Amino acid sequence: MDDKEELNSDNQLIIQSDVLPDVIPIIPLIQRPIFPGMMIPIVLSGVDMINSASRIVESDNKIGGVVLIESQQDNKMVGSQDLYKVGVAIKILRVTPIDDHTLQIMINALNRFTLLEVMRDKPVIEWRVEHYDDNSFEYNTQMKAYSMAIISSVKDLIKSNSLFQEELKLFLNRFTLENPGKLADFVASMTTADSHELQEVLETFDIRKRVEKVIYLLNKEIELSKLQAKISKQIEQKITKQQKDFFLREQLKEIKKQLGLEKDEKTSEIEKIQERVDKLKLSEEAAKRIDEEMNKIRLLEPNSAEYSVSRNYLDWLTSLPWGIFSEDNYDLKKAKAILDHDHYGLDDIKDRILEFISTGKMKGNISGSIICFIGPPGVGKTSIGKSVAEALNRKFFRFSLGGMRDEAEIKGHRRTYIGAMPGKIIQSLKTVGVANPVIMLDEIDKVGISYQGDPASALLEVLDPEQNIQFLDHYIDVRFDLSNILFIATANQIDTIPKPLLDRMEVMKLSGYILEEKLQITKKYLIPKQIEKHGLKKSMMKIQTGAIKKIIDGYARESGVRSVENNIRQIMRKATRKFVEGEKKPISITSKNLEDYLGKPRFTDESLYDKRISGVVMGLAWTSLGGATLYIESSAVPSKTKGFKQTGQLGDVMRESAEIAYTYISSKIKDYGIDDDFFNCNFIHLHVPAGATPKDGPSAGVTMATALYSLAKKKPIKRNIAMTGELTITGKVLPIGGVKEKTIAAKKAKVRRLIFPFENKKDFIELPDYIKKDLDAHFVNYFDEILELVF
Repeated sequence: MDDKEELNSDNQLIIQSDVLPDVIPIIPLIQRPIFPGMMIPIVLSGVDMINSASRIVESDNKIGGVVLIESQQDNKMVGSQDLYKVGVAIKILRVTPIDDHTLQIMINALNRFTLLEVMRDKPVIEWRVEHYDDNSFEYNTQMKAYSMAIISSVKDLIKSNSLFQEELKLFLNRFTLENPGKLADFVASMTTADSHELQEVLETFDIRKRVEKVIYLLNKEIELSKLQAKISKQIEQKITKQQKDFFLREQLKEIKKQLGLEKDEKTSEIEKIQERVDKLKLSEEAAKRIDEEMNKIRLLEPNSAEYSVSRNYLDWLTSLPWGIFSEDNYDLKKAKAILDHDHYGLDDIKDRILEFISTGKMKGNISGSIICFIGPPGVGKTSIGKSVAEALNRKFFRFSLGGMRDEAEIKGHRRTYIGAMPGKIIQSLKTVGVANPVIMLDEIDKVGISYQGDPASALLEVLDPEQNIQFLDHYIDVRFDLSNILFIATANQIDTIPKPLLDRMEVMKLSGYILEEKLQITKKYLIPKQIEKHGLKKSMMKIQTGAIKKIIDGYARESGVRSVENNIRQIMRKATRKFVEGEKKPISITSKNLEDYLGKPRFTDESLYDKRISGVVMGLAWTSLGGATLYIESSAVPSKTKGFKQTGQLGDVMRESAEIAYTYISSKIKDYGIDDDFFNCNFIHLHVPAGATPKDGPSAGVTMATALYSLAKKKPIKRNIAMTGELTITGKVLPIGGVKEKTIAAKKAKVRRLIFPFENKKDFIELPDYIKKDLDAHFVNYFDEILELVF
């Protein structure tokens, strides 16, 4: 029976075109078009498709159409405008529900149709169509040749892709040469061509043109199959070679093993670990743990995950310096020579370190010692730690605590975590290879706190001589004695170090350098270092003493020497460029040509005022960067009511000092001969430049009171005076901190007359003579004594 014919209920033959309706529901297809003559299952999902299928099934003839979607917008219902205009009429043979939103239907594809009119798009798409029958063509020799060309191409395709063999058998059983249209449709459906290429074939009603397009698609498929076969062959050859090499290596390994020439990986690892163990003086706990892990590793397969975990753990355990110590050097002369060679000045720090070494010599060891160097950046805290290690003949390891937020960085991770590692302390011991190194904990004042823990609290165990004898790292999980380590911590300021941590350390303060010290450091250390770093020779470059002093005073007034070094580096860079560009003569830097290399000075004279002004007084302050000078300015604005305000980004403590100074002077107007109406009829404004810099602390109390007294009496103070001290509401002057830093700041500002609280006299006396030289210091108990000195 021909495909275009069907039997009715009375078993009478009916022409297909007579039973195919003109108006049919349409099911949109997403991936590929369907060709006439095919009987295949289709899976439908989505409300629109299921509604269309249901409408077809409910009809008497169960006939509808399938059309490929040409373009679909995301999250938009498909309409007729989104579909191609040519599709295939189908008859649904069977419906199988998969779930609530998915159906599988078995269809028989009948023939092509073209759109005549869109009847509706909702709730289902319905088209009026014109059906097309492939049998209305003339079969001749040319068409037979086309059919044979298709079959020949299919056979070539089978040679390169055996997956088409079953489809070819089906193809030869169903089709003959006399029906080239259906032959072309079937072969097109076999290819892996793109959906738009297949739609072009579907829309080609002319049999000859359709066959030509299908032959073109077949040739593309053949080329693709050949390329795929070539790639597969190359991969297969590569895999075969790798397998062959693997088997040969395994055979060679087994032969060597049988002859005793080589051991397997696990045996080698165990022997290597055992060799390390034999050289160590293990604690009883460590020896027991290593034995347990060794027994475990002997039973595990090398390829297992647990084997790797145990091997890594044993590697860490046996890499630690159990019982291995370097011999300490207690020779004070040698230690002093090393400290003097590496650092200029810092005599008080050097004396403390030599005293520290002397104590160690008397005890026989330097155990349980934690030193903390506190000072501004660039004063040599880290480098002096290295010198201490060299003086003691100990290994040195440094790591920074700045920004550390996880206590596991100190005490390690537990081995249950992937990628677990010991903490920094255990890592440093493995690196240095001895149990008594010098470990520097840099930036201990900048340790952070987070939800992952508090590293500062974890450090308490590390830095406590009573506890660190049995330090327990979470990863190692065996107690290790840290009491032989000399810990040296560094910090810029003492306030941010947790008190329990500070109690465990011996604090040594590095206050910074004055001009004379910076001059010697620059000459002896910085210039030779930078000449060498820039590939120059001493004969090629000379910086005169006058130029160095100008660098220190005009470009680098910080307490440390880091800024000085940066300026020296800038000079060297410009000099090297001159030499590269052809300069032959040695370059000499003087105070006159210095600006050609560094530009205009950053700092000028500390004095902001060319003449004496009432209400303005210079004070001395301490910051984390060292000492500094600052001015207190006051002004009176006539007003009907009294008032007082402060500006200059003052902290709470400094605001309270200002309030105390205002109250004290206000309460003493009769004693000081101040006009009775001065405070009642004026609004007093007190300002501390620079306004962008935050300031705090009680030590400006006497300076503020002096400024208010000067303003009220309209009398400026004497020139070249600076003061510091905390003032009480009764006029008592209390002691302050940072005497050395403030004295150095005054000296940098060329201030010669200083006023300190009386109780700070002992701090000033202890300062080195070269700092006190040319300074006239006065010490006061009460504010009235200051007035006698400054007016």
